[in-house]
Amino acid sequence: MIDREPASTDAVSSDAAPFDAAPFDAAPFDAVIVGGGPRAVAVIARLAARRRPGAPWGSAPDDALPPLRVAVVDRLEVGAGATWRTDQSPLLLNNTWAARTTVHADASTPMTGPVVTGPDLVGWARAEPETTWARDEARGLGPGSYPTRRLQGAYYLEQLDEAARRGSVEVVPVHGTVVDVLTPRAGLREVALAPAASARTSQTALTAPVVVLAQGMIQARRSPQTERFADAARAHGLVYVEPGMPAERDWAAVPAGEDVLVAGLGANFFDVLALLTVGRGGRFVDARTGLPTDGSGRSCDDGGADGPHAGDTLRYVPSGAEPHLLAGSRRGLPYRGKGALADGLPAPYVARIATRERFAALAERAAGRPVLDLARDVWPLLSAELLLAHLTALAEHRPSALRADVTPDELVRRLAAATDPASEAASLVRDPADAVDPARADRPPLVDPTAWPAWVEGWVRAEQESVSSPLTSPRARVNQAMETLRGEVARLTRAGVVDGASLESTGEGLLIPLGLALASGPPPRRTAQLLALVRAGVVELLGEGTTIEVADDAFVARSRVHDAVRTRALIETRMSRGAVSPTDDPLLRALLDSGRARRHPLPTAAGGTIPSESLDVTPDGFALVDDAGTADDRVVVLGIPAEAVQRGSAIGASPGVPSPLLAGADVAAARILGALVERRERSRG
Repeated sequence: MIDREPASTDAVSSDAAPFDAAPFDAAPFDAVIVGGGPRAVAVIARLAARRRPGAPWGSAPDDALPPLRVAVVDRLEVGAGATWRTDQSPLLLNNTWAARTTVHADASTPMTGPVVTGPDLVGWARAEPETTWARDEARGLGPGSYPTRRLQGAYYLEQLDEAARRGSVEVVPVHGTVVDVLTPRAGLREVALAPAASARTSQTALTAPVVVLAQGMIQARRSPQTERFADAARAHGLVYVEPGMPAERDWAAVPAGEDVLVAGLGANFFDVLALLTVGRGGRFVDARTGLPTDGSGRSCDDGGADGPHAGDTLRYVPSGAEPHLLAGSRRGLPYRGKGALADGLPAPYVARIATRERFAALAERAAGRPVLDLARDVWPLLSAELLLAHLTALAEHRPSALRADVTPDELVRRLAAATDPASEAASLVRDPADAVDPARADRPPLVDPTAWPAWVEGWVRAEQESVSSPLTSPRARVNQAMETLRGEVARLTRAGVVDGASLESTGEGLLIPLGLALASGPPPRRTAQLLALVRAGVVELLGEGTTIEVADDAFVARSRVHDAVRTRALIETRMSRGAVSPTDDPLLRALLDSGRARRHPLPTAAGGTIPSESLDVTPDGFALVDDAGTADDRVVVLGIPAEAVQRGSAIGASPGVPSPLLAGADVAAARILGALVERRERSRG
């Protein structure tokens, strides 16, 4: 067991290592895994399960089982990877409930390997982690808590160690960057390391019969705009924090007490808020009592708190070291916060118009062909269900908002029968402010600039109600509906019945961004903190359609409601979507640029294909496919870089839920063990 304390809670440079990999034997490995995060851990766990299917998790090692030697390469931390690195700030949180995190496949996940259960994140936390800091953090963790990313990283590290011990897998950690995968001779693949990595390990390459690519959330190369901003910052002495992982950025450079532009209001935006407020000595207190703790006794600074008080109204007490953040984006609004509930976890939303049966009928009608159009066949169902969610919450908890006394059953009938459900829904509410446009649920209305401050005040009240009273808030009900509905859309997509052109247009252009904004938001306490910062004037929303340019010696932002906001500092919080064509991952670049990999072609209803933003891999073994359509079964690709084939594999694994991530890990483990059998048979021959 590797017992590591986090090196620092400050951001570190991208080539810093939490630990140094020890020198190792240069003989061929049984496998090399590129990327050391949860997908790598899952592969090792599945190797252990397949090697010892009858031994429960935690059982003693089998000394008679010959060791399997696996190198795991990561530029930061083997076992945690970049997202979950254990040296990052405890202010950086997961936006998923602790109860929904595991790295072990159960019977819900379809796979050919055996089920060997192991602890999920909550179970591990209750059993007391190995490291002191992790034990301290784990004591307050409940099923509905939002863990720190470093605590989740500690979970992955300990599961890796236990899987390796139990399955007789010798995991050799290699701190470095892979730049290519070559074929030195038949039956082997050579993993080439960047010079900096080879200097640390005394190796220039790692050799194995199977290579598993498990890089996780690959980042993008600098865009032309990013290059312009960086050049302007150097030329004019400006401060520019470019897009990327928050744990890898220099936040000390952001000036205190000054106007600072923030471009992007997604998940990373909330990380920035925490780092530049609480991280600089600011504090949140209960707005009613003035106390630094809420009604449950939890610190109001605890962004991952769960329970009924996690969404309570807060007040911000500045330290004077925080900047004044002027924040905007194309949407103009931050991701909506999750609701605060007594036990932390919401009950599943049950759809009544966009039901699972309706989606199954769509799939059956398509008969396995990519003929469904998301705008024509799917969006009308989703839109009607989101309208129903909103109106049902009003009917149940604020019936005076409706023109007539209607029951939820009557609402279902009227919306399902309407030619234009949006118009039907609008006709039912007394005040237009109580209407909702599903396609713009993540955006503000097109108000006059003079009305913007008043609208923002109303938005603050509505969002506060959504996180503090999610059982009665129409806004929260819509969010819950979207979480369920996007799962149904994902099933259709995995079935291969959606037109590829529709996936790229309506999917990427509407459904995915809308789903993220409504259903992938931050913990309720994080949203309560944001709203306190807006009330305190520390955060000012610039509105929809925010654009930024460099003019003379300043960054200048404009939006629908603001004109020419000038600052000398800019933070871009855009997140990578894992697209392969713009990736800066040197290995993927080498494979794509040389034609040894290609983008997966999406079949269209017209009978052709369009290129996706994922690598092409075989549908069953996830073997890398080259430009000529030839598969290399010695290179297995898992997760985000192959998302178009492995739909849903970008999502972390949850107990009791079929997991494409874990199913893929089982496929990789089977391939590694299969190659081992092939080698033994050849040696006997």
